Amino acid sequence: MILKIEFENFFSIRDRIRIDFRAANINTKLARELRHNVIDWNGVPVLKSLGLFGPNASGKSNILKAINFCCRMILDSHLNNEGVVFNFEPFKFDGWQEKPSCFLIDFVCDNVEYEYSFELTKTKIISESLYYYPFGRRAKIFVRNADGKYSFGTGGISKPADVVLNISNKNLFLSRASSMNKEIAQKLYRYFMNQFLLGLVNVNDMMILDGFNTYKDVILKALEVCDTDITDIEVRKEQIPAPVMVPGQGDVSFKLVDVLKFKTFHRNNKDVMFDLDLEESSGTRKLFQILIRLLDVVKNRKSIMMDEFDLGLHTRLADFILDLIHASDGSQLLFSSVHP
Repeated sequence: MILKIEFENFFSIRDRIRIDFRAANINTKLARELRHNVIDWNGVPVLKSLGLFGPNASGKSNILKAINFCCRMILDSHLNNEGVVFNFEPFKFDGWQEKPSCFLIDFVCDNVEYEYSFELTKTKIISESLYYYPFGRRAKIFVRNADGKYSFGTGGISKPADVVLNISNKNLFLSRASSMNKEIAQKLYRYFMNQFLLGLVNVNDMMILDGFNTYKDVILKALEVCDTDITDIEVRKEQIPAPVMVPGQGDVSFKLVDVLKFKTFHRNNKDVMFDLDLEESSGTRKLFQILIRLLDVVKNRKSIMMDEFDLGLHTRLADFILDLIHASDGSQLLFSSVHP
């Protein structure tokens, strides 16, 4: 669960911006009507959805790009070598190119709040810190200062000096510690890998089948909302030949592999079966793929970020997706749109 995200000095963004999912304590009629958009976490009201609205070229995408950059640094910076230049630009005016860019993310993992932040220029990481609230009070896990010195709290990362010896100013400590199998770091790494999604991601066949079996009625309702005349869908496992390279030989052989095939039935031809991948429109296929991925978000209480959320979507489908998020007991959606 995301509580807040802050950043500054990133592309067109100069001053600090805060994306705050913690709901204000407002007791008005309108606020009460929106209570379905709130999760109660340990007495803290947290929003399930948050929208960024504005015309094209207003900076919405750079806000989501900043969050994407922050998360990719956590996931990938342990791979960086000495020659790496970080893939972003600071604000170009008023001397801000010489100042560090700052990122902070406050989130909940396994029902514990964590506050993680770092500062960097295009060529080096300057500082980094991780705090948590194990008993409702802020406690330090580690702090990395601009002079390269570290301090560590008790009960956090075991043998942190081992990580320090294997780190450069191109690597985040959190990212490097996770690659060295340090427990808390690994747990938080998995959170950013699996629970905070930077967009619609691919899911494997097992997850697709599980999601379809659980939410088939929801999928059919969404297809109805979008004015398709599909009344039923069946899923089958079929075997198809797949090419296999023979090691040391140029020959290609084939073996049978199991694949999922979805079959659709339509209102006016209920006895005629159609292949979803081969015979339905690209719009219907896209809609089905979006629904499968979003239902995984809802089922597993994930958070997801979507730029230009309603672009190319049926208007009623956009509303349907928001209703889906609001009906969940823990999933979150951060989105941008030109349409309020």
